[in-house]
Amino acid sequence: MVQSAREPAPAFGQTTVGKPVAEPPVQPDLTVADPAPLGLAAFALTTFVLSLANANVWHATDGAVALALGYGGLAQLLAGMWEFKRNNTFGATAFSSYGAFWISYFVLAQFILKSVPKADVPGTVGTFLLAWGIFTLYMIVASLRVSGAVAGVFVLLTVTFFLLAIGNFETSTGWIKAGGWFGVATAAVAWYASFAGVTNTTFKRVVLPVYPLAR
Repeated sequence: MVQSAREPAPAFGQTTVGKPVAEPPVQPDLTVADPAPLGLAAFALTTFVLSLANANVWHATDGAVALALGYGGLAQLLAGMWEFKRNNTFGATAFSSYGAFWISYFVLAQFILKSVPKADVPGTVGTFLLAWGIFTLYMIVASLRVSGAVAGVFVLLTVTFFLLAIGNFETSTGWIKAGGWFGVATAAVAWYASFAGVTNTTFKRVVLPVYPLAR
């Protein structure tokens, strides 16, 4: 029965004799895809480029600074926000924090250090890295209930941060190079975790294991 345009539609839940009942409004599908592969990929690529510079393989610092804002920063921050939607406290905290890390690294490298006295630059950078190393250290504990791949990322990243912090405090190229190589290893494991996440989801089966840990 087609309702006359002059007759108001009944409100949801109401009934009228001889007239159709209004259907409930269609609710939008708020399900979101797993943002972890994106966050891990953004972290891995940006870490890889900066770590190559720290390891003195080639001068890639400018490229890392550019990636820090767009991919390592913004993409990870968005991944963290989507993890909040998925009710994943660990993922939300990790991706939001490291997205903020890369954005703050961009600000530090592009603006702050230019106004810091040259003698104070090593201490400024060292303190920055040390603080992030402490954060990463306690995130290892939570990562032990996620997967072996994710735990590996956090263990390697903790070592990377502390090596780079020591290298800056001591103005030692040897420590910084060591931190660079650990950073490359961190990026490799993060890339693997991202690769596994996107591939296993696409194939709808375990193609690449990430070694889930007991919950």
